[in-house]
Amino acid sequence: MLSVEDNELLTRTGRGTPMGELFRRFWIPALLSTELPQERGPAVKVALLGEKLVAFRGAGGKIGLLESRCPHRHANLYWGRNEDDGLRCVYHGWKFGFDGACMDMPAEPADSTYKDRVKAVAYPTHEAGGIVWAYLGPPELQPEFPDLEWTSLPSDHLYVTKRHQRCNYFQNVEGELDTAHVQFLHRELTKNHTFTPQKVFEQAENPEYTIAETPVGMLAIAQRRLPDGDNYWRITPFCLPSFTTVPTAPGNRYTFTAAVPIDDVSMWGFTVSWTPDRPLSDEELEHDRSGMRLHVTTGPDFTPLANMDNDYLRDFEVMASENFTGIMGIRSQDLPVQEDQDGPLCRRESEHLGTTDRAIVAARRLLLRTAKALARGVEPAQPAAAAAYRQRSFAGEGPAEAPWNELFDAAQSENAPGVHA
Repeated sequence: MLSVEDNELLTRTGRGTPMGELFRRFWIPALLSTELPQERGPAVKVALLGEKLVAFRGAGGKIGLLESRCPHRHANLYWGRNEDDGLRCVYHGWKFGFDGACMDMPAEPADSTYKDRVKAVAYPTHEAGGIVWAYLGPPELQPEFPDLEWTSLPSDHLYVTKRHQRCNYFQNVEGELDTAHVQFLHRELTKNHTFTPQKVFEQAENPEYTIAETPVGMLAIAQRRLPDGDNYWRITPFCLPSFTTVPTAPGNRYTFTAAVPIDDVSMWGFTVSWTPDRPLSDEELEHDRSGMRLHVTTGPDFTPLANMDNDYLRDFEVMASENFTGIMGIRSQDLPVQEDQDGPLCRRESEHLGTTDRAIVAARRLLLRTAKALARGVEPAQPAAAAAYRQRSFAGEGPAEAPWNELFDAAQSENAPGVHA
């Protein structure tokens, strides 16, 4: 369990909080590229880390991200006019560029230099992998963009979605790192299993857990011994501040997840499925769009169609005969246990952890240690290790004598002799 004080530190991400300042040292997903489909289109509201922002796409596709308050009288720049090179407030016509500089104050005297002394809060953006990323930290510490493999792939290699989730970001991170829940929450009751790991879980011994720290986070490693003496492995990379890659067999599509705080009781969940060396097949895209796997179908405001207000469309007949929860779709099954985990902000001081929670404990310690060090003035090393973000996950069987790191390293190039899913 965590102390009340450490739980507060872990979960609060507003400006000035230790964890909020840590998040602001990284590039984080802000919105989907498709939310800004055209140049000179309308501005879009963006909520990140307790801040209210607006994004707009100007000439040449360049994207600006400004605080929503106009510096003049705090009218919302969301209503502003997109004029290619800046956003003009409709209240009094003040115009602000991509860097926040005031470009025009039409009602001020012609010889006034006042506009040169007024600036809107602006943040750098980077568009990659179907996502607009933002850096909200000190300008002098802006890091190189992380070398996530899928961000440099052609668009037909990717399927990218975003959802609004009604809980603190770390409740989702914990779920991504929790290997033990897969054999229960996502269990199918029919014998014709389509969820491959379930077949393994029915035969394997209880898992043994190992944690290995990396330059950008850690690996959560679960080892299950099979009846024939071989091992089944699930290796989940966790990268700061809140990124994970779902364990995947070499040759299949990989899935990246990011839990990005909107505020302390809600988050954006970004999910990207990708194949490194080929376009996604029609069958793979159909699976992803169906909402039955790791993506959910959402409404125009990114609220999942199966949500807390309709009990996630739970069906008791399905619960009796088809799956463990009565809820259809892997990601949809995750939502109730994360959003209703002692409410949207879990009180961890009264929990009772077991051996299966080792990865969760390790992630908490890593984040707390890094945030507390930053509060003492020690900058985190992870944002500067851009190349180390290029990590694939691993899931599959391996010979009894093969160590996990050999299998994991081979999977990074999908050159894994002796490994099979």
